[in-house]
Amino acid sequence: MRAAINRFSFIIIGLMLAVCSCTDPRGVLDQNTEIPNRNWAYVNRMKYDVKIDDPSIAYNLFVNLRVTADYKYSNLFVLIKQSNTRGGKPWVTRYEFKLANPDGEWLGKGTGNLYSYQLPFKTGYKFPEKGTYQFEIEQNMRDNPLREVSDVGLRVEKAQ
Repeated sequence: MRAAINRFSFIIIGLMLAVCSCTDPRGVLDQNTEIPNRNWAYVNRMKYDVKIDDPSIAYNLFVNLRVTADYKYSNLFVLIKQSNTRGGKPWVTRYEFKLANPDGEWLGKGTGNLYSYQLPFKTGYKFPEKGTYQFEIEQNMRDNPLREVSDVGLRVEKAQ
């Protein structure tokens, strides 16, 4: 009887791992970095390397963000720097993302005290050439450090 229960448990765990290990066929990169003590300082830039094998197709790029309900702003300004490891000219762009409605209602998906966002900053974007690109995300708000930011990340996916 005990052997049958152990075998059944092993099968259930195996099925759960198989389901959880499925990958997103469109995803090229989906990586997040935890912000220590939920205090995002200017010097704490998030860096991600993205390998692009096919520059002929379009990609969608997102900032992943998680803030607590105690985040005191309804928006977020960031600087995003993109450079190519082959020495191409880097560019930096400032983006503003809306996180809440004027009445204070959060626009992200809430779980407990955390709100998650996937904020598009380039859609249908074609990389100029094959290679590895580095993205650097820096908070650009007045507060330093910016409090109650839990995680920041980057998602790059093939556009449909």
